Amino acid sequence: MRVGVIGHRGYAGLPGVLGALLDLAPALGVTLAFEEELYEIAEQGEALEGPETLDLLLTLGGDGTLLRGARYLAGRDIPILGVNLGRLGFLTSCGGDEFDDALRRWARGDYMAEQRMTLDAKAFGLNGEPRGHWRCLNDVVLHKGGFARVVRFGVHVDGEPIGALGADGVVISTPTGSTGYSLSAGGPVVVPTVESIIVTPVSPHTLAMRPLVLPPDVEVKLQAEDGPEGLLVTVDGQVGTTFTAGETLIIRRASTPVRIVRFPGTSFFVRLRHKLGWGGLSERDGVIAPV
Repeated sequence: MRVGVIGHRGYAGLPGVLGALLDLAPALGVTLAFEEELYEIAEQGEALEGPETLDLLLTLGGDGTLLRGARYLAGRDIPILGVNLGRLGFLTSCGGDEFDDALRRWARGDYMAEQRMTLDAKAFGLNGEPRGHWRCLNDVVLHKGGFARVVRFGVHVDGEPIGALGADGVVISTPTGSTGYSLSAGGPVVVPTVESIIVTPVSPHTLAMRPLVLPPDVEVKLQAEDGPEGLLVTVDGQVGTTFTAGETLIIRRASTPVRIVRFPGTSFFVRLRHKLGWGGLSERDGVIAPV
C-alpha cells in the first residue's frame, strides 16, 4: 500500500508523528511518499510526485492541511486520513495521540470513507474570459477585503435572479463547509451527507436577506454590481483571486467528491458536541438534559 503524506511544519507535534509513522509503516506493509518539505525532515521513504498511485493521503496538521490535501488530489478517488495536531481539527479523522491506532485500523480496513460533496468555481472577466478555476471542499467566498463600503451583489440560481444583496460578502458553501465561515456568518448547520449548496450573506444590510439552502445540482452565479475595486474571491480560505464589479463567479457541484476516513464512534454529532460545544452547558458539566 502506498501512502502520501503532507503536513504543516508549524505544528510542534509534527516530528513525533513523523517518527511514529516511519516506525509503523514497515510492519503494515506501507510505502511512504512525502511532500518536499516533509521529505527533508523524514530523510526516509520517497518523494511525493503525484497522487495517481496513492491508496491513502495522510494529512498532518489541522483542517487547513486537510483542505490543502483535498485540493491536491484534484478529484481522484483516494481517501484522506487527517491527523489533528492543532486545537479544533473538526474535519480531521483523529488526534495526534490516536494516530498509531488510526493507521492500523485503516490498514486492516476497519474504517468508513465518508463521501463529501465538493464545489467547482470559475471566475470570468468583464469580456467573459476565464480568470480562475478552483475545486473546493468547504466554501467559496466573494468579499470586499479590507474596505468599509457595502457591496451590492447580484445572485442568480439557474439563471433566475434571487435578489440584489447588500452585504460585506457572500459565502457559497458545501455541507462540509456549513460549520466553517458560513456558520460564523449566521448560516445553518447541515449534516455533511445531506448534499446541498448553502448561500450565506456576510453581515447583510437588510433583515430581509437570510441564508438559503439550495439543491446540489443548481448553478449559482455571483456578480458585484458596485463597490470597491479590491474585491476578493477566496477558496477554502487559502487560495483565490481579485475580483471587480461586472465580473462573474460561477459555482456548481463538482463531478467528484472527497472521501474522508472515519472510524466507529466518531460521528458528525459527536464532533459537533465535543469540538463546537453543541448542546450548551449541560453536556460540558456532565449532565445530559432529559428528552
